Amino acid sequence: MESTTTKQKAAQLARYFRTFTGLRVHPLAPSPDEIDVDDIAHSLAHQCRFLGHTDGFYSVAQHSVLVSEFVPEADALWGLLHDAAEAYLGDLPAPIKRAPDMRVYRAAEGRLLAAVAAKFGLAPTLPASVVEADRIVLATEFRDVTTVDDLDWIVAECGFAPTEQLWITPWPPAVAEDRFLRRFWELTKHE
Repeated sequence: MESTTTKQKAAQLARYFRTFTGLRVHPLAPSPDEIDVDDIAHSLAHQCRFLGHTDGFYSVAQHSVLVSEFVPEADALWGLLHDAAEAYLGDLPAPIKRAPDMRVYRAAEGRLLAAVAAKFGLAPTLPASVVEADRIVLATEFRDVTTVDDLDWIVAECGFAPTEQLWITPWPPAVAEDRFLRRFWELTKHE
């Protein structure tokens, strides 16, 4: 007869899924060894921002590239990877993600981002420049890839107005994946 501990361990081992590259990822208890940039790029390139409520397909991968280009070079890798947890959990709209009942999701997201940081040698917390750039790019996305035309609402939601420094034209998934990986290799070539 199996012990309770053995059953618990077996159940824990079964709590994974296979990624694009074939890795096993335990999304609720990830290890840095389970994180792969090819999986991140592929998954994020195939996930549409705003649950698809856009004028056309616009990926999380493109959003990530834009954020990485909008921050100081020292923070650019974190900018590129700031949504990497979504490669393993999916992209949820902010009102859902912020809901009190979504504590488990937010905790899982935190553990995945910690694994990403450990894997790629990043500081354990997002730099302030990435948080700000994420909000500015979000405001700009509302202007350029959604039907939102209420500037007051955009500013209230994002804390920023859309920037005139950026005009977004969506990339197809294959282009977004390629640009994400090229940006990653550009930022890590010295390592």
